[in-house]
Amino acid sequence: MQRLDNSAVSDYTDFRNRGQRRLRRLDSYQIIGKRLFYCDEAKIMIKIIDYKAGNAPSVMNAVTHLGFSATYARLPQDIADATHIILPGVGSAKATMDSLRQMEFIDALEVAVLRKKALFLGICVGMQILFEHSEEDDAECLGWLEGRVVKFDMSKVRVPQMGWNQVRFVKSAFGDMGEDFFYFVNSYYAKPESAADVWGTAEYNGSFTAAVCRENIFATQFHAEKSGEAGLALLKRFLYCEQISC
Repeated sequence: MQRLDNSAVSDYTDFRNRGQRRLRRLDSYQIIGKRLFYCDEAKIMIKIIDYKAGNAPSVMNAVTHLGFSATYARLPQDIADATHIILPGVGSAKATMDSLRQMEFIDALEVAVLRKKALFLGICVGMQILFEHSEEDDAECLGWLEGRVVKFDMSKVRVPQMGWNQVRFVKSAFGDMGEDFFYFVNSYYAKPESAADVWGTAEYNGSFTAAVCRENIFATQFHAEKSGEAGLALLKRFLYCEQISC
């Protein structure tokens, strides 16, 4: 994603007011926060990983609702040319990891995300498996981020957490996200070793990590695709990025 200077913002305004055609289409400009960005949608290749434990159709519906074109990735080679990869998640970390192994996605994801630097968004369990280990079924995970996933204390709060909770974004990844409410369904939460990986936090018997980001890797414990306007806004910011690091 390319940030434009003040003259480009004025040019955009003139373009919109006069209705003239330019080489860059009007719908390729997006205002994110208070900044104007340009993105060439023709270069975007969005792949949603469709595996046995995921909820890919819900994410696909949200992406297409925003006006983007996306395809399901059901084979490892499907993500070879991806610029954006979304890994949805429903269920347990172990079931998710087992499905990804059986479908031979692990190596393909490492090549696409860690080497080629495709933008990656993990959702719910798709965030939890980024860490080294999950207490849930004693699962070994991807280990892209240092840390572990632990269970909420059932003696202090209702488990699973289910419903809307306020997230405070502590890092600026797609402009200033501020605070907003998102939809959660989770019994476990991530504990990153490095505070630098924490993108957003929420409260549930104390503060917990609600979102993480590092370089081209982004993930949310909440379900962006089920979080109304706030979730759609986050998805749109992610999808409209060509290159960004957190």
